[in-house]
Amino acid sequence: MAAGIEELDVVIVGAGISGISMAHQLGLDHPGLSYAIIENRQRIGGTWDLFRYPGIRSDSGMGTFAFSFRPWTGTRHFGTGQEIRNYLEETAAEYGIDRHIRFEQKVTAAAWDSESARWTVTIQASGEGGDTGETTQIRSRFLVGCTGYYRYDRGFSPRFEGEEDFKGDLFHAQQWPEDMPVEGRKIVIVGSGATAVTVVPALAEAGAEVTMLQRSPSYVVSVPNSGGIGDWIKRFFSRKRAAWLIRWMGVLTEIAQFNLSRRYPNFFRRMFISGARKQLPAGFEKRHLNPAYDPWVQRVCFAPDGDYYEAISSGRAKIETGNIERVSSDRIHLREGGELEADVIVKATGLDILIFGEIEMTVDGEPVDPADHLVYKGAMLSGVPNFIFVVGYTNASWTLKSELIARFASRFISEVEASGAESGMPVAPPGPMKTVPLLNLDSGYIKRARSRLPQAGDRSPWVLHMNYFSDRRELLQADLHDGAIRYS
Repeated sequence: MAAGIEELDVVIVGAGISGISMAHQLGLDHPGLSYAIIENRQRIGGTWDLFRYPGIRSDSGMGTFAFSFRPWTGTRHFGTGQEIRNYLEETAAEYGIDRHIRFEQKVTAAAWDSESARWTVTIQASGEGGDTGETTQIRSRFLVGCTGYYRYDRGFSPRFEGEEDFKGDLFHAQQWPEDMPVEGRKIVIVGSGATAVTVVPALAEAGAEVTMLQRSPSYVVSVPNSGGIGDWIKRFFSRKRAAWLIRWMGVLTEIAQFNLSRRYPNFFRRMFISGARKQLPAGFEKRHLNPAYDPWVQRVCFAPDGDYYEAISSGRAKIETGNIERVSSDRIHLREGGELEADVIVKATGLDILIFGEIEMTVDGEPVDPADHLVYKGAMLSGVPNFIFVVGYTNASWTLKSELIARFASRFISEVEASGAESGMPVAPPGPMKTVPLLNLDSGYIKRARSRLPQAGDRSPWVLHMNYFSDRRELLQADLHDGAIRYS
């Protein structure tokens, strides 16, 4: 044991939804375990502390997006970014999790040593000015990655020809300038995904002249932001029972939407496009509404109370479908002809995928390249002992999967201890196996990163389900002495 190195049972990396969920579960099931949450930012929240663009909100209903152990009490179906961040902070304080968080600390390396059966985690102090150069180390039995799946310091930002000549503001939505004036300004949002669909109505409401420039449309479905059966349930059941019912109703709805859309794509394509056209003026061009892919090949976007379509119908926002040829001092020139005047250009062009943060991981001195490893139950890597990671659903609420993996982590720790072992490591099966990337949607930012992602297999326990009930069975009920984990 090296002098000066702190000893803990568990190191959790990240204080967002996944990190708080993990800490709560471990504290509940293993109150004697020592743990720390290492967080690079100054505050709790992860995504919900990072993103500051106008209108930022959840894109899943809060009945499933909130924690099961602390139900959402807001009246809106979709929580705002600030509401969600406050909720996470209050949750961490209520359960004493905040006392375990070490802010402005960045995990730069994690080295597993089989002889001692410990991770040595290297941490660099960070701050508003960047890394300070001061490093510390923690030695832990288990390491849990709750870092999400994208870079925090930048989004995917394609370069536009001539963008350096633009005289206005040009930036990625992930780096939205604080307090930037928008009223009366011509703002072009480049992109058609969830960020664009969220930003457009918020900017229109704030008095901007908004154009959403898309290469191809996305499916955008209007849903109520309040009322409905959830309010009825709250009137007739206790708070605890109502939250349970609303959560399960949300789970079933999300699964049904996804599975039925994939099974009957033509029906849902017609239904989604027809629903959009009914909310827009007569004669609105169908080419702006007709995606080149089936529903849920990429994530379907939701518009609370139809705010996206209302902004377009009112004339405060418009859609343009085309490709950028170049940017000049005050406008975007389209390859198809035509120009878009702009005071501000916002790239809502997706995330820059980064799995496990920028942590340099090694096992007995050998570097760990995630792309070379199979995913065990969607939560561990083959050949990497005592390491659990959280990546939530791409087709449903992130929190649903993060809570399942937190419970699995607790089971795994119990199994290691009950076996009299120091570690458990998934071992890839011999012979070839058909594989698919960890993230299963066809969005551009995901396709660009597939060569860097861990792979899922074609048979249990290596299958990536992306289905809550299948994952409940696999993560919470299946035997952890399944021959795929080597305990030692």
